[in-house]
Amino acid sequence: QVQLVESGGGLVQAGGSLRLSCATSGTFFGFNTMAWYRQAPGKERELVAMITSGGNTNYADSVKGRFTISKDDTKKTMYLQMNSLKPEDTAVYNCNGATLGRVYWGQGTQVIVSS
Repeated sequence: QVQLVESGGGLVQAGGSLRLSCATSGTFFGFNTMAWYRQAPGKERELVAMITSGGNTNYADSVKGRFTISKDDTKKTMYLQMNSLKPEDTAVYNCNGATLGRVYWGQGTQVIVSS
């Protein structure tokens, strides 16, 4: 059974940093792509950052230069380093992974950035 479990969310002041983790299990070959999404109250879910199995990355314009997506294949874990956080980064952050034609989601972790 494929599972993704996020951790690392919390409350932080504007300008601060957090690192989110997405621990995965149940996949023998790993994921072709993995990504972080977020959904703020009253807003649609948006793609934050994506990373391929080869390590190529892509970011939403709103987080470029502040967030860094990475993965450790030996630990089967993906990360999102978030620096210079802004109140508008407040959201529930979910990780997902795509493999063998299916997409799997974690349960989400809350990030709250106070001004």
